[in-house]
Amino acid sequence: MADFSGLGLVIEPADLASRLNVPGLVVVDLTSAERYAAGHIPGARFVAPARTQLGKPPAPGLLPSIDSLNALFAELGHGPDVTYVVYDDEGGGWAGRFIWLLDVVGHSRYHYLNGGLLAWQAEGRELSTDVLLPAQGQVSLTLDEGPTATLDYLRSRLGAADLAIWDARGPLEYSGQKVVAARGGHIPGAVNFEWTAGMDATRALRMRQDLAQVLERLGITPDKEIITHCQTHHRSGFTYLAAKALGYPRVKAYAGSWGEWGNHPDTPVDV
Repeated sequence: MADFSGLGLVIEPADLASRLNVPGLVVVDLTSAERYAAGHIPGARFVAPARTQLGKPPAPGLLPSIDSLNALFAELGHGPDVTYVVYDDEGGGWAGRFIWLLDVVGHSRYHYLNGGLLAWQAEGRELSTDVLLPAQGQVSLTLDEGPTATLDYLRSRLGAADLAIWDARGPLEYSGQKVVAARGGHIPGAVNFEWTAGMDATRALRMRQDLAQVLERLGITPDKEIITHCQTHHRSGFTYLAAKALGYPRVKAYAGSWGEWGNHPDTPVDV
């Protein structure tokens, strides 16, 4: 069994490099097929980011079907003792969404590689072009509703003093100047902090070291329930991950995101 004891949710390339060949480790690459083929962390299994989403309008960010999830995790060799290390090449959006999936399937043995492939490469670490065959066997997952905020749940919580809605979209989407649904704007009470603002471009897109202080000033604090979203719960994969990494005890993803809320005929909208 892979021993990651003593490490937090977010780990560094050296932490992974010293454990690459241990049994029970599944490294998940969520870059792109082209990037994976050009060179990936040795032993990593590629998961196309689209497989983490339902992919159907108006809310493509909703959870995939249970059959699709069973097939995906079977290919990864999923089991109760497996430890996942997840990475992408964009600072944590797709990787964070996969961590949300792991929460949904009730699996808590996981880590995010801080900075992902960019941080790994910046340290001159080995890449591989070897492709692992899909694991054999079947899994039958049980889904946990706890990590996910539905439209009805979020609507029922609007205005609550202990709620912080973290909108990870860009400021023009938030303000309604850029409209990518039937309606533009934002969920009433939502706080806008764009996902990329939580990354440090000088440190290979690692998570900002002062992120907790930035969020404190915005009122996104650990005493509140955090519900985060974007347009399809891709960008908010990072913000979900960030809140979890900071130790916030109540974090949910609104997977329907603005694709659902902004296309719904009677959800409240602020601009």
